[in-house]
Amino acid sequence: MPCGPERPAAVDFPLITDPFFYAVAIPAVLLLGISKSGFGAGFGSLAVPMMALAVTVPQAAAILMPLLLLMDLLGVAAFRKDFDFKFLKFLVPFGLMGTMVGALLFRLLDARMVAGIVGGFTLLFLAQRLLFPPTPDSPPPPKWLGAVLTVTSGFTSFVAHAGGPPLSAYVIPLRLSPVKFTATMAFFFFVINLSKWIPYAWLGLLDLRNMATSVVLLPLAPLGVWIGVWLARRISPVWFYRILYVGMLLTGIKLLWDSVG
Repeated sequence: MPCGPERPAAVDFPLITDPFFYAVAIPAVLLLGISKSGFGAGFGSLAVPMMALAVTVPQAAAILMPLLLLMDLLGVAAFRKDFDFKFLKFLVPFGLMGTMVGALLFRLLDARMVAGIVGGFTLLFLAQRLLFPPTPDSPPPPKWLGAVLTVTSGFTSFVAHAGGPPLSAYVIPLRLSPVKFTATMAFFFFVINLSKWIPYAWLGLLDLRNMATSVVLLPLAPLGVWIGVWLARRISPVWFYRILYVGMLLTGIKLLWDSVG
């Protein structure tokens, strides 16, 4: 016979409760929101590496999926009149090719290797831009290079939501205005991120624990997007691109560090 009342079964919370996770996730989500609407080439790529300090890279990427959807919708709505549709017709098909490659290779990839490739490429591009700055009569990058970089962007976006640096390596030399740059990037990544939902579900990443954690972080998404929109419409082109370069520098260093850590 039992000698006392039975103890209640331990409750398995359907979301992450570790305080350290939220200490890194909150600034990561805010940076991602700013990136989605204002500075797409740099700071947003830090979100997954920051969250990966507390959870695995695939789990961090899965948690960010609902947040990305909301951010993308807000960004597209804010810049709906500023897209370069002709340019997007070139970019989107190659980006989708990259997500297909990422989905097929996802289980075979080493996350650190991908981080090292993206980080190294980011720093090489930044060094080239700073050591050999373009002149007003510099020709735009060839379209074949744009195609390669856009496929790479779709691939790295699928693996770690880090598609900004490869695409920016192609788009930045085109010297679009800050608003057109931001609007075009926002629409491109809206399509790319939307295409990732079915493969992420197929890979088993969209489970209850990850989605519940996303709901907790969801209120931060519009705040980050609002900050990014506010900055993009007020900052001068010179400072806009300077901040992009700082973001790319931090991103490259962090990703390279993760690849050897």
